[in-house]
Amino acid sequence: MVYKARISLSGTENKIVDVVCEEIKGIAKRTGVEIHGPIPLPTKRLVVPVRKSPDGEGSPTWDRWEMRVHKRLIDVDADERTLRQLMRISIPDGVRIEIQIKS
Repeated sequence: MVYKARISLSGTENKIVDVVCEEIKGIAKRTGVEIHGPIPLPTKRLVVPVRKSPDGEGSPTWDRWEMRVHKRLIDVDADERTLRQLMRISIPDGVRIEIQIKS
């Protein structure tokens, strides 16, 4: 039975997210299933302004801390063998993976 799996990846470092995407593409190529993606989604930019002087004295100077969240979306027409291999991928720290399966 063929399933459709939608894999969404997100992480703060785009190179690590791309490495995981390449692993998924390699599994799809080895098992011979059709793959669509990776589709890059817009990068979310989180900015936190923080005052440099915590006591309130002096001129109001600010630091800006920023974190970017990179997202990728991959659609795979997967059979049971492919899904088992996808579950065995070692995911590095800082990468979040979510798999939705539709029959």
